[in-house]
Amino acid sequence: MDREAILAQLEENERLLVARLLDQVEVAVMKAAPVATDFLDPRERELSREILHYLPEVKVLSFGGYRGAERQRLVIIPAFYLSEAVEPPLAYLSIRPATKGRKHTAEASDALFTHRDVLGSILGLGLKRGKIGDLLLTAEEAQAVVGEEIGEFIRTNLAKVGAIGVTVETIDPEQLNIPVERVKEIRGTVASLRLDAVAGLGYGVSRSRMAREIKMAKVKVNWRPVTDSDYKVAVGDVLSILGRGRVEVAEVGGETKKGRLVVKLRRLL
Repeated sequence: MDREAILAQLEENERLLVARLLDQVEVAVMKAAPVATDFLDPRERELSREILHYLPEVKVLSFGGYRGAERQRLVIIPAFYLSEAVEPPLAYLSIRPATKGRKHTAEASDALFTHRDVLGSILGLGLKRGKIGDLLLTAEEAQAVVGEEIGEFIRTNLAKVGAIGVTVETIDPEQLNIPVERVKEIRGTVASLRLDAVAGLGYGVSRSRMAREIKMAKVKVNWRPVTDSDYKVAVGDVLSILGRGRVEVAEVGGETKKGRLVVKLRRLL
C-alpha cells in the first residue's frame, strides 16, 4: 500500500499523525536504525499499529516507562533489526519541593502537585506535549516520564511548579510510583447503547447532565472526543472524562422484561 492510498482512507484529523509516521518509517529504513515517535495516547497507537501492520519492512516496539502507561512512544525499526538491541527512549524525573523540611498539609492520599500545574510548568519551558509521557503524582513528589532527548533540559531548567520552587532529579524506572489500578464493577440497565445513557450509568449522573457534558466535548470514546449524545458504544469501548477516570464497556447482556439492555461496566478509578 503506497503513501497516498493510506492517507486517502483517513479522516482529516488523522492524516497529520500518519503522514509523520510514514516519514519516520522512511527514515528508519533508509538509516537502518530505530526511530522514536512522540508519546501517543491509546487511540493514536492503535491507528499507528494498524498502518504499520501493512508495512513489512519495519516492526514496532512500545515504551511508556511501565506496564499499563497511558502515553507511550513507538519505536520503529527495520524488520531485520534486533528488538533486544533497542533501549527505551525515555528519561524518568522526580520533582520535589526545593525547600527542605517543607511539609505537605493535605491528607496523605492527596497529591502534592496537580497534574495541570506539573504539565503546565514543563510545557512552559517551551516543550511540546508530545515529548511528555505519564505524570505520576503522590503526596511527596511528582514523577514524569519524558523523552530522553529532553530529560536533562527539564532537570536543569524546571525551577517551579505553580508557586512552589522545585528540584528535579533523574531516577531509575524501578523508582516510579506506579499507581495501583482500582476497578469498580457497575451493573445496570440502559434504554439503549447511546453514549449519554451508558456514560451516565458509568459515572453515576443523570442522562441529561451527561448529554450536556458530551455536547461540551468533555467525554472521549477510545480517546477521541465525541460530541454526539446519540453515538452508539460497543463492548470494548473505553469512555473517559478528564479527572474522573475511565469506564470500559465490559459486557452487554440480554433485555429485561421492560426492554432495557443489561450492561456491565468497569470503572477505572
